[in-house]
Amino acid sequence: MPSLWFSQALLPTGWASSVRAQISGGRFTAITADTPFQSGDHRLGPAFPGLANVHSHAFQRGMAGLAETAGPTDDDFWSWREAMYRFVLTLNPDQIEAIAALAFAEMAEAGFTTVGEFHYLHHAPDGTRYANIAELAFRIGAAAETVGLGLTLLPVFYAHGNFGGAPASPRQARFLTSIEEYAKLVEAAREAIIHLDDSVLGTAPHSLRAASLDEIITAAALAKGGPVHIHAAEQTREVADCVAHFGARPVEVLLDRAGAADNWCLIHATHLTESETQRLAHSGAVAGLCPVTESNLGDGVFPTPAYLAAGGRFGIGTDSNILISAADELKALEYIQRLTHRARNVLAPPGGSTGRRLFDAALAGGNRALGLGDRAIAPGCVADVVTLDAAHPSLALAKGDGLLDAWIFAGARIDAVWRAGRQIVAGGRHVGKDAILSRYARTMASLA
Repeated sequence: MPSLWFSQALLPTGWASSVRAQISGGRFTAITADTPFQSGDHRLGPAFPGLANVHSHAFQRGMAGLAETAGPTDDDFWSWREAMYRFVLTLNPDQIEAIAALAFAEMAEAGFTTVGEFHYLHHAPDGTRYANIAELAFRIGAAAETVGLGLTLLPVFYAHGNFGGAPASPRQARFLTSIEEYAKLVEAAREAIIHLDDSVLGTAPHSLRAASLDEIITAAALAKGGPVHIHAAEQTREVADCVAHFGARPVEVLLDRAGAADNWCLIHATHLTESETQRLAHSGAVAGLCPVTESNLGDGVFPTPAYLAAGGRFGIGTDSNILISAADELKALEYIQRLTHRARNVLAPPGGSTGRRLFDAALAGGNRALGLGDRAIAPGCVADVVTLDAAHPSLALAKGDGLLDAWIFAGARIDAVWRAGRQIVAGGRHVGKDAILSRYARTMASLA
């Protein structure tokens, strides 16, 4: 295929100019800096590796903006969850696939090249099993294939309504499985993605409130060394209920009793003590931070400065998909700390770029969380690359790390995205967006 030529590119050794990248079989085969553009090359602007979206519920893209009216009492995560239940009970498999395809296309346009889909819709709305237990996992796989997005599929184990094995609500019926049925679901889900390039299968016990400790341990073992993701400590009520049941806080329980380790990703992990912050950072597990959703739901503030100072790893996720933007997730992560500490560039190293610090951490942590290995503009690596629109006003004086600062904080736009050597975004728009939008519009009209 033709080579890609970047005006600047972020390589493992740092920023380089006039970079020519050759690709074969979906991977970079040669990278040459300080080389002139050659006839037939794709001429592109500043480039950096694509990011991993560590946490998504794709179907929730269909309800974005529909839960922003105040109720008669205080609104919080738990009242939002009721609105989500009402929406999810209306969706059939075709509609779920159409919504997921739009979400995934928007992720590609936003600079994500792989998504970790925390997939907990398994059955019909009343809990009736589909003929294929992994029917909806196949729909997620089909959406990723349509878009060309990399996929780490994380089938969710969900069995209870709260700590101590409390009965689930009828509104949760399409999420629920026994641990024996879940083992069959995981193997069937493997078939849903086996044909996708570079796909990964993990497992996801939903949370300490939706799965017993023994079930979490069993579900984690089914990942066979692959990624294990779990919601943890998102809400203060959740933390209080956990302490009442276990006599310990959620992150303490996961580290001490569930064996959370370097293939685990603790989603949110918002409410941590100083000790938990240090222990999570030293565990090798990744914190899956979703600051746009966490802000939207009023969850709280993750102790990012202390966590990074202790060597903690994080990835970013779009979670509820209220707004799909890698730059906005990174910006929110920093801005929340600025408001909390009444200071600027809180997460930057002394004298360093905030954008570069955020990007490097999200790249490394996200790849680890999704079981992807190293992703870089380097020979042998999967050719996942994002380029910026060089003509955007915010890039007029930007170079090096300033390019990332301009993208994250000043609205510089993404121009092109290549995923495993295939171009999936051109001119800021997914190459199949018209058909994806048309199907989405028909889906939403049928729900009106």
